[in-house]
Amino acid sequence: NETFVNFLIQRSSPLPRNMIENSMFEEEPDVVDLAKESPSYPIDSDDVVYEPRSSRLLVRGLGENDLDEDEEDYESSARLLGMSFMNRSSNQRSAASSYTRQQHSGSCSQPSTKTMVAGVVVLVLVASMLMVFYFLLGCTFTTAGCQKPNSTMHSLYPISTNGELFPWAELRLPPSVHPVHYNISIHPNLTLMTFQGSVSILVQVLHETKNIVLHSSGMNIIKATFEGKEVHFLEYKPWQQIAFKFPEDLKKGQYVLNINYTANLSSSFDGFYNSSYFEPLAARKAFPCFDEPAFKSTFTIKMTRESKYISLSNMPKVKTTDLKNGLQEDEFEKSVKMSTYLVAFIVADFISVSNNVSKTTVSVYAVPDKKEQVQYALDTACKLLEFYNTFFENDYPLSKLDLVAIPDFLAGAMENWGLITFRETTLLVGSNSSSIDKQLVTSVIAHELAHQWFGNLVTMRWWNDLWLNEGFATYMQYMSIETVFPGLDIDTEFLNVRFKALAKDALNSSHPVSTVVSTPEQVEEMFDSVSYEKGASILLMLNATLTDGEFRKGVIEYLKKYNLSNTESEDLWNSLSQVSKQNLSVSEMMNTWTVHKGFPLVTVKRNGTQVTLTQEHFLLNAENSTDDSSLWHIPLTYVTDKCSVLSSSTLKLPDQVKWLKFNFRSDGFYIVHYDEEGWKDLIGALKEDVNVLTCKDRAALINNIFALSRSGKVSFRLVLNLMDYMRNETETAPLTEALFQLGQIYRLLDKRSELNLASRMTVSDHFGSLMENQSWNLETSVSKMTLRSALLEMACSLNILCVVIDSWIPSDLMRTVFKVAAQTDEGWGKLLDVYKHSINDPEKRKTLEALASTQDVRKIIWILQKSLDGSEIQTQEFPLVMKTICKNFAGYLYAWDFVKENWDKITQKFPVGSFAIQSIIMSATSQFSTKTHLVEAQNFFTSLGTKGSQMRIVQEAIETIKLNMRWMENNLNTLQSWL
Repeated sequence: NETFVNFLIQRSSPLPRNMIENSMFEEEPDVVDLAKESPSYPIDSDDVVYEPRSSRLLVRGLGENDLDEDEEDYESSARLLGMSFMNRSSNQRSAASSYTRQQHSGSCSQPSTKTMVAGVVVLVLVASMLMVFYFLLGCTFTTAGCQKPNSTMHSLYPISTNGELFPWAELRLPPSVHPVHYNISIHPNLTLMTFQGSVSILVQVLHETKNIVLHSSGMNIIKATFEGKEVHFLEYKPWQQIAFKFPEDLKKGQYVLNINYTANLSSSFDGFYNSSYFEPLAARKAFPCFDEPAFKSTFTIKMTRESKYISLSNMPKVKTTDLKNGLQEDEFEKSVKMSTYLVAFIVADFISVSNNVSKTTVSVYAVPDKKEQVQYALDTACKLLEFYNTFFENDYPLSKLDLVAIPDFLAGAMENWGLITFRETTLLVGSNSSSIDKQLVTSVIAHELAHQWFGNLVTMRWWNDLWLNEGFATYMQYMSIETVFPGLDIDTEFLNVRFKALAKDALNSSHPVSTVVSTPEQVEEMFDSVSYEKGASILLMLNATLTDGEFRKGVIEYLKKYNLSNTESEDLWNSLSQVSKQNLSVSEMMNTWTVHKGFPLVTVKRNGTQVTLTQEHFLLNAENSTDDSSLWHIPLTYVTDKCSVLSSSTLKLPDQVKWLKFNFRSDGFYIVHYDEEGWKDLIGALKEDVNVLTCKDRAALINNIFALSRSGKVSFRLVLNLMDYMRNETETAPLTEALFQLGQIYRLLDKRSELNLASRMTVSDHFGSLMENQSWNLETSVSKMTLRSALLEMACSLNILCVVIDSWIPSDLMRTVFKVAAQTDEGWGKLLDVYKHSINDPEKRKTLEALASTQDVRKIIWILQKSLDGSEIQTQEFPLVMKTICKNFAGYLYAWDFVKENWDKITQKFPVGSFAIQSIIMSATSQFSTKTHLVEAQNFFTSLGTKGSQMRIVQEAIETIKLNMRWMENNLNTLQSWL
């Protein structure tokens, strides 16, 4: 349903006029609120009962971000998505959304008051009779009648491992008991791959209770005492909970619970996993605890180790004690109040470099062989820490900040407070690293440092509001780099990230930014492009809408008010509303963006000087749509060839305006469609002079028209008509977006054996001269490097250019050149040797991509096997191997078969629902475009049952295949005749 908004007729009062800063034009475009009123649908986090089983601890395979294995542009964005820390049980109690939609006037008849009262009376009478039967007769309404008076208890409470009733029946812990302080002692045995530990928990009983319920996973509890007396415990493994039952109610007050235990270390990336260089642990798999974000407390940690190692934790070390057998015990300062998922400790053989910033000692740790690669990270972290201290007007609260490069780390990074852990690729910079490599490292450091405030200092109350952590850290990542490191061209990268978020959110399988989380897979799947990049995008839009630094003022107020506390989305909106002087309800506006899934399509129709705008939910495939009545508050911006200040109350144009372009600089999270004359005017203006629009606006036009074509709203001929202007384009943002969009179509055609057609469509005078004119010399501009890499890689894949492999290769072109070399047996063998012996992680990763790009089927199968079992290629790189192989015709079907045949092994390595699993599934299926492959994929995923058939990414995969089929059906003949 379209919601028509005619500004001349339907709006009798002026719209609030919000200006955004415009550094490119002398005058500013207006901001128009496209939705007059919009309901607020807050989500009550208390309605969500699922609690993730494990949290991120130590350098466990948890982290935020599995690096995109596709292009440098994804790596540069440091899209921190792949959480491997929550491999939870599938048992759950369903939780319903706590909001209802407003009914449109006249859409539904309402029962009369008399009818409603009568209905209520009847309902009460029936309920009362049932209660009489239940309580007086002891009836449990079984098929055997009223002879099972105790079965109600069995239906309410699960059965623990020893056969007794477990005293708690929800996945989220009871609120009656809160932790106050943990004393934790850990002794890992790196030879036997086991560890033993003890934890003493000071708890506060807030309400009288006979039970204490907390989390524990995979532990052998040897002994437990409560107030010095040994106590019996119950365990319910599906929810990873243990319980202590007491004969009498515990009165309000503080008590001490002690638990001694042992456990094995795991060889997977989930929580406890065995790295070749250290032993990572994860909260409930490291120590029994109240493992939910809202259960904040303080921690004192002691680590026992061999003298040849060092140990690290969140806080500075206060003393080391010599023990027998050559062991030593390190004790760390009492921590600040924090959530369990931020607790971390490391035992390893690392070296470090340090520097002081304000009152904080910043250190970077790495393995000794890579000590020459840590300086850039140290300098970058110090500069960013200074920026955040100033921007937030709230200094980093700890006396030390450690950044640790971890071998065998699945994720990109993890923001443990005071002890941030990174994959080596995202922290280390060698002498031959390119500026693109530095952009990646800077992005991840900026993201993790932002978490020290957003996530650590102030934490979301529950995982449904994960975006408060991840969306904010992602936005601050780009904002801080643009200010502190302007030469890294991060603004273009942020634009690309917003485009990718739009693509994800245009699917029926998407989800609201803030959404109900009630199953283990749903928690895992929250760590995706919607929480991260859409979250960041709507914050950018809000910042552009507010004026006079109101966004920053609101953020400062938010951090000050909720210091060391937990929050929900509404708390942020309230803080921003308090400082805003505009006639705008931040909460009302932003709830339309966080509670609805998807985003709006704004359609612009011009009749002379009069403009009519409509909005509707944009979907690539409107079939089976589950949400078609959304209405967004859109802070609408526009610009014309006159760059005039336009009247926001009527949107009536001056007579001389030749063209009109909405969503200035693509700061808004929506796409725009024009009528036939509107597109004609814009395309004509670009063909005459590409600089009539900013490079961001040109890139946005390309992005929008491809999306509109894929949805069937415009013909592909119109897309090709717009692409004609590209022969005069020289800027990175529009060129790389065009190459990305055409590359997707190219790979679809390639899989249909239409390679010649794909080649003609991709080049066809648009990029040929640019490809031929690219230099192979050293380049310093990140923007030019990004464009050169994209152009030359496309040229080499189409055999347009012949690459001569020299002894020296610019580091930003290594991947391109290595991929060419990998097509011969000799080159492939040499690259394998480079991979095995290189200590430069970016070079190692580029080499692996080249190895996986081979067309030799035997090598493809070998690299799939070795990357999954981890024998010669690190298992953490399996998603990268999958993505690279699936790009090419030779290997994509073998990769799909490999996934089907090895699904059990894959899900043992990577948790169901994790970003790694999401990447693997989409890599294997996203280029299918036939009915045969659709049925095959549907049958396979259906057969998975609880092992993955209900994952949102499965729905996305099936939806993507159907979209590919439709696009080929509608456009293949057009392309064949046109080209």
